[in-house]
Amino acid sequence: MADAPDPQMLIDLARMKMPFGRYAGRALIDLPEPYVVWFRKQGFPRGRLGLLMGLLYEIKANGLEHLVRPLAENGDDAPPTS
Repeated sequence: MADAPDPQMLIDLARMKMPFGRYAGRALIDLPEPYVVWFRKQGFPRGRLGLLMGLLYEIKANGLEHLVRPLAENGDDAPPTS
């Protein structure tokens, strides 16, 4: 039986910023698809960032970004909504 998906990974995709490169500081979910595809061809970084980028590739390849973007709302750096 496969492990259950970690919902925190989806939250991290929406809120975590790219730590380096051309799009440093941009939320992972907002990275352009060609950039993510390039990483897939070159090899994703090691560690959690690489796992998240692999998940991001699958989400973008299947047009599912709209399901992740709302998770960025009410993040640590987002203003509270009334």
